Amino acid sequence: MQYLENFGKYFLMLKEVFRKPTKWPIMKTLILKDIDDLIYGSLGIIIFISFFIGGVVAIQTALNIDSPLIPKYLVGFTTRQSVILEFAPTFCSIIMAGKVGSYITSSIGTMRVTEQIDALEVMGVNSLNYLVFPKIIALLLYPFVIAISMYLGILGGWLAAVMGEYTTSADFIKGLQLDFKPFHVLYAFAKTMAFAFILATIPSFYGYYMKGGALEVGKASTTSFVWTSVVIIIVNYLLTQMLLG
Repeated sequence: MQYLENFGKYFLMLKEVFRKPTKWPIMKTLILKDIDDLIYGSLGIIIFISFFIGGVVAIQTALNIDSPLIPKYLVGFTTRQSVILEFAPTFCSIIMAGKVGSYITSSIGTMRVTEQIDALEVMGVNSLNYLVFPKIIALLLYPFVIAISMYLGILGGWLAAVMGEYTTSADFIKGLQLDFKPFHVLYAFAKTMAFAFILATIPSFYGYYMKGGALEVGKASTTSFVWTSVVIIIVNYLLTQMLLG
């Protein structure tokens, strides 16, 4: 029953987020701060992971092509498909659930523990709009992070394949261009927008409605990471079935 209660409370929270908006000068400051914290602050880990995972995908693909009848350009093709379709949008989002999600839950949870949220309510401020809406708007820029992840994943694969002499640069690039479908990029960005909304709202839910003290803030962060990851995986399956099935 607790799951059903949280499910309903989550959608009631979303309704409140878009009601009684905060004044624009204040909201603009909050949005810019969240862009800095959630987007700009996450670029380092995304760049690092994307580059090396792209290289690992390329190397593993090359090592598993044992037959001389299989063309070497499939290394580039497989790297492109893996990075664009799954790694960049989905795997990076799960990583972001740990970094960004935990930050959102702990920051809002700390405000709940220190009664700052109660103070906002006493002043007549819609605390959900004040706290959650800027994060939703900031994470609208999340597709740009995923675009960088796609580029660096493919670049890492190219460098690993060429420098490791698993294939030539010409063959790798031929594989990148082979049977390219622009819809796959649109599909990846569609998933990314859905994941961005999940990353902004589910951690906020667990931070806003947590009860207890400092210890419970840590527990809420862990719970939010688990459920954010679970929902991302379920939504990934559903969107893949609808858009590519």
